[in-house]
Amino acid sequence: MSLDPPPYLGSLQNNIRQRPIPWDGAARAGTITEAQLAKIRAVDKVKRELRKQIVEGDLDGYRILFIGEPGTPGVLESARQRSDVVQYILVLLGDLLEGVPALAKALFKDSDPYQHFLPLLARSNNSEDPIPLLTSNVLTTLMANSRDESKATENALPLVLSYLCGLVKNSNDAGLQDIAVMQYSSLLYGRSSRQLFWKQRSETVAPLIDVLRKAAGIGGESSASLWSGNATTRSGGFEGLSGGVGLQLLYHVLLVLWQLSFEAEEVGDDLNDEYDIVLLYTQLLRLSPKEKTTRLLLSTLYNLLEANPSTLLPTAVLARLPALLQNVSGRHLTDPDLLEDLDKLKEMLEEYQKTKTTFDEYVAEVQSGHLRWSPPHRHQIFWAENARKILEYENGEIPRKLADIMKKPWENDKAVLAIACNDIGCLVREVPEKRYQLEKLGLKARIMELMQDSDENVRWESLRALGGWLKYSFENN
Repeated sequence: MSLDPPPYLGSLQNNIRQRPIPWDGAARAGTITEAQLAKIRAVDKVKRELRKQIVEGDLDGYRILFIGEPGTPGVLESARQRSDVVQYILVLLGDLLEGVPALAKALFKDSDPYQHFLPLLARSNNSEDPIPLLTSNVLTTLMANSRDESKATENALPLVLSYLCGLVKNSNDAGLQDIAVMQYSSLLYGRSSRQLFWKQRSETVAPLIDVLRKAAGIGGESSASLWSGNATTRSGGFEGLSGGVGLQLLYHVLLVLWQLSFEAEEVGDDLNDEYDIVLLYTQLLRLSPKEKTTRLLLSTLYNLLEANPSTLLPTAVLARLPALLQNVSGRHLTDPDLLEDLDKLKEMLEEYQKTKTTFDEYVAEVQSGHLRWSPPHRHQIFWAENARKILEYENGEIPRKLADIMKKPWENDKAVLAIACNDIGCLVREVPEKRYQLEKLGLKARIMELMQDSDENVRWESLRALGGWLKYSFENN
């Protein structure tokens, strides 16, 4: 997938191409050799077709020009003291890698071509120094065009990803963010690169999720606000109004996560557990103003749900995705791929909803980590029929998950604590002989703590839950 370079990078490269470099003086000073100068002049400022013909006719010579060979340093090494020459050579190499695909593979005649570039990537922390940015562009193009999966690439890719991560985190410069995200996209060309990208997800994925959360209008709020329906969304949508995210950056972030979703079977559950991806994408889909963003949202959701139906379909229902898909169907959409994914998603969710039970809904809600006052919580018949099943499900997984939920303070959504107290109280009431199982998880102690909570509803529900414990304790005495 070829994307036009971001405006900032394209402008930087054009400015460097137009700079006059005193090549003859550089050769006389020993900065470059006469042989290197001859090869540079042969392809510098000539038509693209001629340049391609020259390089393809001398791939070995141009490999030696840029990365050298034993006893013959490459031009980047010999000119390392001349910043202007290094910048020019990096732009020239980037152009050649784009225009002459065979050059990328030729550079790998050296067992580790990256050793000549990685020092430049770490050369400076000064954001005004263009050399690290130009180097990352060269490395990205080299990896993407060669589709190399050697040990050398496996070792170099994490360093490139870490550099790009620093650009994404620079939230004050949308231009740099977009460059980094587009380079991410170029790098996710195969399974091994996607796996390495996911392995570094605290650096790579987490900042992208932050961009999407900002685009969804939830900013620093917890996902709990979305589960409860209390999220404050901007009227400006994605168009960059009211501190929002620009549509171009948003599209590229969605593109990267769509590429990652091809590893959905491996990453889907963790992606949802760690980042609430199904809920976030449902919110983004609700706001999406363009077909191209809608297409990526639907396709990513389909990849995730199709690969992880038992865990993510229940979450999608809780996030009210089925109803939203009906709404999306009413939009004027023309893209055939989009319409196909929309139909497949609707069909998948409809089939799931035909077979799911109220118990399945409850389990999915607890597993999501976000409780809301859905019907089962207040339904006495539900608890009478399912309390024992809940305690025994997957060797006590649900009580353990409730304990994990209750450990958090939930400052932005105290209702979660009130609901959890309600549920524990119902379990004790219906299956009193199992209350010691709940005590071992620290639930009784936590409920006693919550009787002092600042929220009136939490105090009331914790008091009701503790009342069940006291009732059966007195009866047994």
